[in-house]
Formats: sequence, structure tokens, C-alpha cells
Amino acid sequence: MRTIAYNKEIKSNISTLVIMISSIIAGNSFNKVSEKKVHIIRWLLVICWIILIISLFYDPFSSYLTAPDTEWSPLKIAPGCVVFFQGECVKDQPHSLGTTIFWGLVIPSAVMLLLVFGHETWRRICPLSFLSQIPRALGIQRKRKIVNNRTGKVRYELVKVAPDSWLGRNHLYLQFGLLFLGLNLRILLINSEGLLMGSFLILTILCAITVGYLFAGKSWCHYFCPMAPVQMVYNGPRGLLGSEAHQGQNSKITQSMCRIIDAKGNEKSACVGCQSRCLDIDAERSYWQGLNKPGRKLVQYGYLGLVVGFYLYYWLCSGTLDYYYSGIWTHEGNQLATLYNPGWYLNGHLIPIPKIIAAPLSLALFVGLSYFLCQRLEKAYKSYRMRKKKPLESQQIKHIIFSICTFVVFNIYFLFAGRPLIKLFPEMVELAFNGLVIMVSTLWLVRTLGRNEQTYSRESLAQGLRRQLQKLPFDFSKFLENRSLEDLNSDEVYILAQIVLSISQEKSLQVYKGLLRELLEQGFVNPDNSLEVLSNIRQELDIPQEKHFTILTELGTENPDLLYPPEQHPGVAQLKWSNRL
Repeated sequence: MRTIAYNKEIKSNISTLVIMISSIIAGNSFNKVSEKKVHIIRWLLVICWIILIISLFYDPFSSYLTAPDTEWSPLKIAPGCVVFFQGECVKDQPHSLGTTIFWGLVIPSAVMLLLVFGHETWRRICPLSFLSQIPRALGIQRKRKIVNNRTGKVRYELVKVAPDSWLGRNHLYLQFGLLFLGLNLRILLINSEGLLMGSFLILTILCAITVGYLFAGKSWCHYFCPMAPVQMVYNGPRGLLGSEAHQGQNSKITQSMCRIIDAKGNEKSACVGCQSRCLDIDAERSYWQGLNKPGRKLVQYGYLGLVVGFYLYYWLCSGTLDYYYSGIWTHEGNQLATLYNPGWYLNGHLIPIPKIIAAPLSLALFVGLSYFLCQRLEKAYKSYRMRKKKPLESQQIKHIIFSICTFVVFNIYFLFAGRPLIKLFPEMVELAFNGLVIMVSTLWLVRTLGRNEQTYSRESLAQGLRRQLQKLPFDFSKFLENRSLEDLNSDEVYILAQIVLSISQEKSLQVYKGLLRELLEQGFVNPDNSLEVLSNIRQELDIPQEKHFTILTELGTENPDLLYPPEQHPGVAQLKWSNRL
């Protein structure tokens, strides 16, 4: 028993240490950086991206750095045979660096940023997300005509993707499919073809701008962007140093929420509600509520196979991983001419299946295998917990397996990503990079495995409960050993509220009403989901559902704007909720 208690204490201390280190390093979260400063960062990144694209079409300079006679350059190519491909010696040639920089530096940096600083940081600086907002900035987004049948008034509103539409329900399948297509295009066409890669990037930008015109908000990011599944996998409930939108948040502008600067220079929310459970407003809430969303398992389990299959295909195609690590694939050129060459080279033998078929087939097989094995692992872990008589809810089991998958795929990814460039530096640099990858992924895993939806819910309500308890005519310090309500953690606040409010039903309803009003004002709940979000605290305070709708109706009478936009008749809210009683 002492050993068990000791192990639990060690795990608790490790988790506490991880949280402390993360908080210290994070300091001021990136979501608190002013929009003006982030706007400058976005413009700088867009300019760099445009320069990179231009270099793919015309670059007479960087090839000098790769010339064998440029002695001082670490990028100079080695003379003679560099690597073997399908048993034949391949010699390197001086080349421009656009594709090498993009695949070897830009993309790996984005993945590292996602796991360490979280989705919120990437979304605020992503050049493609920024460019998709050009139609909004110009005021030329598509709008539809809405006629009020009662008053005859006409108004125009932005077009949003309906949650119950095919796209709203199945966008994860679409985005994962686009990611799968993009990786195949890399292998087959654009890894080393500057013109094709430049054209592909321009086409992607045009697609983002087009979606930004057709649909409101960040619809490109939410429903179309192939990078979104990658963000979903590496962010998890939150990045290692990401902020917590649900705790101590006094501002209505959280994380990477859309925002604008008004005439007075103040930041204001620009949210148009383009997606419910928006990842930009509260990443962890979106995570827990989206675990059972169609396509979510495919994204998590399939991405692992996609990464493994993508990098191993270089070995399947060439016969050696030296071909990948040499980096020659970023600039060998003329990929179009190799589409119908043999796509597999196994055990010294060419397999007569064209590359254009072998590449997608390989990736599909790895995706299918990964999905099957992870599904089996999930079921096996569930059975194991049942045998140990320590069952977990399916939601939590899925979260644990998802987190382990993220840890594994992150480390596998960085066994390959960026290595052709890293290997140009001294061995100590590579060892330091390996240590960094292992450290951040381990810290992230320890922190993430300790999370569950119940903890999140309690933390979300803790601040509101504190404020409501402070309004009661009690001196709590007498019972808290001179501690204040602010000193209590979320579990302690929850227990205190349960004990105190169980004494008086009237006080319970008063606190519940104040808490519901506060959450509606902050935008953490809406009239449609408030019943579900507050179900746990309602059960613990013994407040029936009927009372919830009564209180909601009272709030709608006192302030109709809490429930519906100001242009709607105040009686609409009262009538709707009265009918549900």
C-alpha cells in the first residue's frame, strides 16, 4: 500500500512540476499579444512566403551556395556518387534552395510550433489563414438576402457553413482526403519541381481566398484546409505552452479568436459563429466535444499511418533510407518523367508497378493498417481496465489512446522531418535536437494524459462559482483555515459550493442563475447547449431541468440580448423557453 501511495505521489509531483515549468516558460500567452503586433508578424510571414514562391520560379542566386567549389558553404554538394537509388548511383547537381527550405525548415517548424505553443499561436500567424481573410477585409464577401416574413424588412447576412450540411458534418473526411492527396502530390510531382510546387502554392492561396469570399469567418481553416487535421492531432486538448481559455478569462477575446481593431484602437471580437465549438475560442472545449465527431478517429489514427507511410515510401521506392536523408529528393527535378517508373524496389528487385499507383497505394495501406491497429489498441485497453476493475468511460479511453498516438507520431515525424538539413551540422546539434523533441513531447504527454472532460468542466465553472459564492452573506475564511475563495482549486470550490448550497434551495437557484448569466455574457454557453454544459453542477445542486428553463426565461426577460441578437423581438426568447417548461 505504501508503494502504491508513493507511486501516486511521484506521478502527482511530476504532473505538478510539468505544469509549473510550462506556466513559467509560457509567461504571457501569445493570445495576449496585441492584434497590431500580430498583424505585423503575419505580414512579414506573408512577404517571406511570397519571396519563397517567387524563388521557385526564378532563383539565380541560391544555387551558388550548393556549388561544390563554394568552400565556405555548409550546403555545398559532394562530388561523385551521393546515394544509390534503385541500385544505381545518383550524382548531385548545384540547385536552388526554395524546395529544400520549404520542406526541410518551414513545414517542420510549423509542426514543432503546434505541439509546443498550440493551435492558437499557429492560427494567429498562419499566412494562409491571413490571406483567406482578404475578401472580409475588402468588404466583398458573398451575402444572402433575408426577408422578415412578419415585418417585410430585408437584410443581408454573410453565408456560413450550416452545421447540419454535408460539409458541416463530414469536413474532417474532406480535409484528411486533401491531406492524403497533397502528400501523394509531393511524392509524385512537387517535391523537387520548383515550377509545379510554386503553381501548387499559388493555387492553394487562390482556393483559400475563394472560400473566404464564399463563406464567412475562418471557413477555409475550419472546413477545407488540409493542415487542419495536422493541427488537431498535434494540439490535442492544448499545446504544451498554450493558454487556457476556460480559466480566469476576463476578456471575451480568447486564444486565436477572430478580432478586429476599432476606431479607438481597441480590440473587439469579430466572431461570426462560422463553426460551433470553435477551436479558436476554446481549444480544449472543442477537443472534448469533438472526440466523437465523424472522421475524428480517422484523423488521429490515420495520420499516424500517413506519416509512417510517407517517409517509408522513400525506402520502398529507392531501396535505402540514405536516399531520403541525403535530401536529394528536394531538388532532383523532372518528377513528371518518373511517374511511370517502377514504384517499388524491394530486396534488390524492381516491382513493375508504376510510381503513380505505388505511391498512393502504399500510403493507403499504411493508413488502413494504422487505423486498424489503433482501434484494436483502444479496445484492448478498455478490456484491460475492465479486468482490473478500474473501468474508464469510452471518452477517456479514446483520449488516452489519442494522446499516445500524438506522442508516437510526433517523435516518428522528427526522425525524418528536417533531417537532411540538420545532418549538415555537427553531431552535437543533431543530438541536442533529438533531446528537444523527446523533452517537449514527453512534457506534453504527461500534461495531457492527466486531463479529462470532468476536470475541464469543473475548471470552467470554478471562477464563476467563486464570484457567486462571494455574493453570499458568509464569511468563508472561518471554515477555510484563513484561506480565501481565490486560494481554492477548482475541485475545492466545487465541493464547497455543493455543501453550502445544499443547505438552501433558494441560494442554489440564486447562484445557478448568476453563473448561467455570466457564462451567457462571456459566450461560453448559448441557450441551446447550456442545459448540457451545466448538467453536472445542476445534478450536484439538485436543480431540476425545469428550473433551468425557468431561469433561462427569466434571463431572457431581463436581458433579451443574452439569448438572441438585439434585432429579434424580446418576446421571442420568452415564448420559446416558456413553451419548453
